[in-house]
Amino acid sequence: MTTLDLPPATEAAPAAAAAAVEPPAPEKRIRLGGVTAEDALTLAGALTGSLGLDWMLYERVLPFSGAFGFLLCWYVLFLFGYLAIGRLQWGPLVVRDRLVSVVAWSSGVLVVGLIADQIGFVLARGLEAAEHLNFFTESMDHTAALSPITSGGALNAIVGSLEQLALTTLFAVPLGIAAAVFMSEVGGRMARPVRTLVEAMTALPSIVAGLFILGVVIITFGFEKSGLAASLACTVMTMPIVTRAAEVVIRLVPGTLREASYALGGSQWRTVWNVVLPTARPGLVTAVVLGMARGVGETSPVLLTSGFTSQFNADPFSEHQVSLPLYIWNYVKQPYPEMISRAFAAGLTLMGVVLILFVTARVLGGRRPGRLTRRQVRRIERSARRAAAAAAGTH
Repeated sequence: MTTLDLPPATEAAPAAAAAAVEPPAPEKRIRLGGVTAEDALTLAGALTGSLGLDWMLYERVLPFSGAFGFLLCWYVLFLFGYLAIGRLQWGPLVVRDRLVSVVAWSSGVLVVGLIADQIGFVLARGLEAAEHLNFFTESMDHTAALSPITSGGALNAIVGSLEQLALTTLFAVPLGIAAAVFMSEVGGRMARPVRTLVEAMTALPSIVAGLFILGVVIITFGFEKSGLAASLACTVMTMPIVTRAAEVVIRLVPGTLREASYALGGSQWRTVWNVVLPTARPGLVTAVVLGMARGVGETSPVLLTSGFTSQFNADPFSEHQVSLPLYIWNYVKQPYPEMISRAFAAGLTLMGVVLILFVTARVLGGRRPGRLTRRQVRRIERSARRAAAAAAGTH
């Protein structure tokens, strides 16, 4: 029996083994998102440098003037400055990513600033009239142009707007949802012309809708100017919005629900009525509320179809009836401070109505199609418990 002669161990082997078992270098943690000190300093440096350069160009070099041009030039110089400073410390991909983020954030801040400026301006001009309770409880039938701010109000306009909005919703919602169901569920050769007509009506100027109702309903058929005529004009503007939004929501309903209904023997009508529409209910509510928010702020159709009166008229089917947009249009152009303040207070009230409608749409339409509410979940759980208790009692 032979044995193998092994080579003698060298000193390099233990060193190599020791090197092999050395712990690896600690990994560098990469931070995703957030704002670092470098980002903040780069942003501040670009803002400060661009502001100084903009001031020098506007005040010392170029014959320019005006706040809007100054701010626009400052923003352009800021973007170029941020790009240059960022290129000195980051790679091209990171610089493009940071630049797009800055543009997006600055655009959002600009939009929020414009909205806050509009709300603040209307609030400052209309708070003098809105802080008095008589503005919401009285009309203008016994108030003259030089009457104090404690006399008169916009009760007639508020009631008129709410009644016209209710009639507009009553007319536009069934027609809009029916058209959406036809385009998305029925289809056929007429679906494309109907969709084209709805898209064209979406871009229709509001004054054209008022002229249409004025020429057809008032002049041709002999109806008088009233809240009903104004509601018909607003219906022409509201129905396309409801139709387009409802069609998008109905198309989001999963096709498997329709297939399951057909497999159980349901007809197309029962499938649409019992499956598709209940599943798309939150989105349909959003579409309806958005259409209402569009209709309540229309001025041109109401100006041509409802007439103007300073008296209180709660009957939208006879005589002239004023609304908040028409109230604002009539009083804001008068040269009396009290009238202008009432007009701005009416504008503040109209903004509040639109805000309530949009918040309602956000709350009611925040769920996905088919997602159950808490109340529905509790109802299903109670039904399941009662069924389990009944089954246990039978055994």
